[in-house]
Amino acid sequence: MKPLLLLTLGAAVAASACTPTASDTATTTLDPVNASAARTPSAAVVRPAYRDVTIAAGTTLPLTLTSSVASDSSAVSDAVTAELTSPLRIDDRDVLPAGTLLSGIVTDVDDSGRVKGRAMIAFRFTSLRTGNSRYDIESASVSRLAPATKGEDATKIGVGAGAGAVIGGILGGKDGAAKGAAIGGGAGTGVVLATKGQEVRLGPGTDVTTRLTAPVTVRISRN
Repeated sequence: MKPLLLLTLGAAVAASACTPTASDTATTTLDPVNASAARTPSAAVVRPAYRDVTIAAGTTLPLTLTSSVASDSSAVSDAVTAELTSPLRIDDRDVLPAGTLLSGIVTDVDDSGRVKGRAMIAFRFTSLRTGNSRYDIESASVSRLAPATKGEDATKIGVGAGAGAVIGGILGGKDGAAKGAAIGGGAGTGVVLATKGQEVRLGPGTDVTTRLTAPVTVRISRN
């Protein structure tokens, strides 16, 4: 009887050892999922590769204006914009593409006035934008001066004196001619004093050139 009892107890213990518990079942169920996740490589994060390039001071930038400036209508601090007309290349790479936008301000302006001197306007660029990035820059001032009018003024005075001499000669001989010339010359001078000189007007499409007065570092793609 005892051997039979021991045999029965042994079989029960063996069966109990082979039956999975709830914890074992859960583990068995989750393991395949975890194993599958472990076998699946994570997606590679693709980021564009960039490098920094420094544009040296003294670099010349050929530009074309995209806004207007004028000595008789612009004011100091008015905005000025332009585009790079050709790409800037360093080490056989386009660092700044054609069309790069530059922005700046009017720094000085003076209209022609009357016997006040020649009209002028000056401006400089303070930033550039390429792609989605904006960079502050330091650049040389761009200025334009109206042409001199001395030749025209002398012609006006001469015409006035000549006309006065003719009229004076007709009316009073030599003395009349001399007086007429003086009077006519004075009239010509008056015309010059009352006449404004030429203005400086630069519209979109005007070609200008500036140069960097300090280096600027920009970020470009390695591709």
